[in-house]
Amino acid sequence: MASADVDMDIQEEDAVPLTGKRQAPPTPSLIRYYQASEMLPEEKGQLHNLLQKQPAVLGSLQIMSGILSFGVGILFAATQQMDHSFFNQFRVSQLTGSLFVIAGLVSNLLFKYPALLTVSLAVNCGCIVVAVVGAILISVDLGRWNTANDPFLRIEVMGLCVLGLETLLSVVLCFWFVKERKAK
Repeated sequence: MASADVDMDIQEEDAVPLTGKRQAPPTPSLIRYYQASEMLPEEKGQLHNLLQKQPAVLGSLQIMSGILSFGVGILFAATQQMDHSFFNQFRVSQLTGSLFVIAGLVSNLLFKYPALLTVSLAVNCGCIVVAVVGAILISVDLGRWNTANDPFLRIEVMGLCVLGLETLLSVVLCFWFVKERKAK
């Protein structure tokens, strides 16, 4: 391995550079150093406080639960007749699943496009409204529980649980978004 014997110290204008063998530099009588006169705070980007909370993680959870909800709706639609339940008749699971996938995508895009904050808030609020209506429809179906439809009603209970998770995620995101909008 190659090496060089070069003096790497900062030289004064009138000092002669040392070459050849390394020698200890003479002790200077004055020590020169730089001292900052004012500390500058680090510039924070748009939505810094919100992005520290990682809304993209909740957005990704929204996407995954929306895909699960959509899949459950397709399974339910393929195995049951249309007029047996409001869950199937109004396509609650497919509607809420697709809306939550869109809300999750918009929440994930906030990091790159901070201007989408208002859009994300509106989409998440819309998802909450649709989820509440869907939960009411599922509750009506569960109120008409019939032992002949027991396996289907169990799927509706699972759909209601997924809907509750999706709604919780949207409520948390809406709370963060409103708090960030007030901070602006």
